[in-house]
Amino acid sequence: MKDFIAYFNHPLLKIPFFSGIATGVLCFFYFLALYALGVPPLGNIRVLDFGIHIIMMIASVWYYRKHIGHGMLHLWEGITICYVLNTFAALVTGWLIYFFVTQINPDVFAEYVINSKKLLLEGKKQLVDQFGPQTFKDQWAKVSNMTPGVLLPDELTKKTALAVLPVLIISLIFRKQDYNVLR
Repeated sequence: MKDFIAYFNHPLLKIPFFSGIATGVLCFFYFLALYALGVPPLGNIRVLDFGIHIIMMIASVWYYRKHIGHGMLHLWEGITICYVLNTFAALVTGWLIYFFVTQINPDVFAEYVINSKKLLLEGKKQLVDQFGPQTFKDQWAKVSNMTPGVLLPDELTKKTALAVLPVLIISLIFRKQDYNVLR
């Protein structure tokens, strides 16, 4: 067990791990703020919490470059830091939201299902025209049978898809290598 813990003691994993946990908690606070304001917290407006991810990625890569890399950062280090942070943040946020909608207020998830059905009905004509009525029936059945367990993989998938371009941009901006070795 000590070897396993020692593996994660490396700064390349430790910094984004703790930053990811902090990011996940901050994103959950954003979720709670939306809930307190009466805005559907599981709606599309929650995608804005990815800004918190980006800010924390920049801060973590900058910290690693300045304090660990002594001004140097390889592209792969930046990518690793950003993806580890993003993954842990999405997991923490997903679990906290799952706990909230299962233990504290299940009405939030019920409202999410209702809003998803409304959205599906609004796009029914287009969905049926493009893919046929069976696809609409399948999607309706999926939405109708949704459980809170879908929130964690959904959070992880969305955040991973959203992270591709920002991770590359952040890693490229902060990348700095010592080219003296090539001389």
